[in-house]
Amino acid sequence: MNISEFSALELAQKIKNKEIKSTEVVEAVVKQIEERDETYNCYTSYNAELALEKAKSVQSKIDNGEELGLLAGVPVGVKDNICTKGEATTCSSKILSNFVPPYNATVVNKLDESGAVTLGKLNMDEFAMGSTTETSYFGATKNPWNKERVPGGSSGGAAAAVAAEEAVIALGSDTGGSIRQPASFCGVTGLKPTYGSVSRYGLIAYASSLDQIGPISKNVMDAAALFSIISGKDEKDGTSMAGSEFTLEDIENFDLKGKVIGIPSDYFGEGINEEVAKSVMEVASVLKFLGAEVEEFPMPIVEYAIPAYYIIACAEACSNLSRFDGIKYGFSAENCENLRDVYFKSRSEGFGREVKKRIMLGNFVLSSGYYDAYYKKALQAKGLISKAFNDAFEKYDFLLGPVAPTTALKMGEGLSDPLQMYLGDIYTVMINIAGVPALSIPCGFDKNSMPIGLQLIGKPFDEKTILGAGNCFQNATDYHKQKPKFV
Repeated sequence: MNISEFSALELAQKIKNKEIKSTEVVEAVVKQIEERDETYNCYTSYNAELALEKAKSVQSKIDNGEELGLLAGVPVGVKDNICTKGEATTCSSKILSNFVPPYNATVVNKLDESGAVTLGKLNMDEFAMGSTTETSYFGATKNPWNKERVPGGSSGGAAAAVAAEEAVIALGSDTGGSIRQPASFCGVTGLKPTYGSVSRYGLIAYASSLDQIGPISKNVMDAAALFSIISGKDEKDGTSMAGSEFTLEDIENFDLKGKVIGIPSDYFGEGINEEVAKSVMEVASVLKFLGAEVEEFPMPIVEYAIPAYYIIACAEACSNLSRFDGIKYGFSAENCENLRDVYFKSRSEGFGREVKKRIMLGNFVLSSGYYDAYYKKALQAKGLISKAFNDAFEKYDFLLGPVAPTTALKMGEGLSDPLQMYLGDIYTVMINIAGVPALSIPCGFDKNSMPIGLQLIGKPFDEKTILGAGNCFQNATDYHKQKPKFV
């Protein structure tokens, strides 16, 4: 039996039916990691022995007839900014390279309780600040479809691991597109849930009002299963809320007939690749055939998304990252003569270039004389963006558009032209600003055989609709079943 042929839900069912053991699945995935990760660099760390111990424990419960969760026995990769007790959680940064959390993130506890097997920590852009996974202290992750191209970011390790079959399913985080864009670039499925629907307790913060944990998977049904495990209100996170409930049957039986889909015409303006635009618009034809109504509408607020996002995100980042000072935990510089030296040298040596850049920008927009000119206006723009989505959802059941204006960039291209990298987030950051859910699914390939991603944007706490629509599309197409030719 080739483990790679099956989805997470299919493997879980086979484990439950005792057609295969959880330990065999873990061993198969570990073998893939050992064969391929030297090439793709998806993991910052993994513990095969610990994963096998967990798998044996889960298998014992299954053999004894205990009822476990939807993905019991299935190995899950976890992004390296989500705390795992006793295992390094570094945010792919030198400053946290020796940090071992004394507790689990809530989502990790939920995985453990459900019987899923956490396998290891996945590479990312340092502190989730980037769109290429090239800023990691542990080296760049490469795209399994073409190792000369980036996997996207910041959850590039998670998306690449699923695409390279080094993980059956994975947890990422999304602050401005960090689940959806790498999912798009790597030809896999990624869900950024509604803000507050998944606990952020144990997620090392980048921008607290924008960060959200979500699944990256082979298909929509796997994403729905993992989301159902990790979602829900958590007393340890004051921003978490109980969302609308749904079953996997609701997703499987979803009907597009009578649904009205809006396409923001401003998503198809200057800068979008023609092949990306064509592939996304072809999706509209498929959804029409399946019974939906589709129409375009103006959404001019799009042009304010990038400046508003980077001002808000960087302002929050400079505050959140002020705790990393070389004193209590993490990297501490040597040969310091006084406390100021410790702060200065530890942060100078511990943070990478992109992180320093965003900390400085955050301090600038919050400084006296600039707060009103930049940060206050960005918050006003945030209100207008939220209103634009609310207005759209009065007419449309969900929205459709591209994930990114291009397919995966060549390695080094984004770092040499940061503006191009930032503008690559133009279709995703608005969703985080508004706090609404969005789903990235494969919808085609460009002339270089690189995946193209489609984005379905839903009403707050209405993940069911976009997951259902995404599943309808995947049932009618096979883009999500295509695999890279591994090197």
